[in-house]
Amino acid sequence: MKILVINGPNINFLGIREKEIYGQMSYEELCSYIKKQAENLNIDVEILHSNVEGEIINIIQNNYDKVDGIIINPGAYTHYSYAIYDCIKSINKPVIEVHLTNIYARDEFRQKSVTAPACVGVISGFKEIGYKLALMALKDIGGNTND
Repeated sequence: MKILVINGPNINFLGIREKEIYGQMSYEELCSYIKKQAENLNIDVEILHSNVEGEIINIIQNNYDKVDGIIINPGAYTHYSYAIYDCIKSINKPVIEVHLTNIYARDEFRQKSVTAPACVGVISGFKEIGYKLALMALKDIGGNTND
């Protein structure tokens, strides 16, 4: 099984930005954690990052047919990117949205995800463990969607 992990804007600044919210873990440590969890689950994982909305769409479009599922942390695009929503809807692969923080306990504008309805599920508020949970879920789903 192959899973693509896509991290959106500012995720690469983990350990630098708002440590009281996002914690001390660096982006490199997060990627190492994800790779270790994938290895433990016998999953081949590729992790990509972009701060640019169109690049995230290109990543999905250029890779959806090479993977069994996608984990995406759209960052701030969660709250307003109908373009990413449309892209996720256009592929026939299970996508799980992950957030390090509990978006429902944060600023009002962060409590709405426009991308979540295109995904099979959302995991929010468990820091890096959310990626592990998403890997486990995609392994159980086995690349199938509810379509």
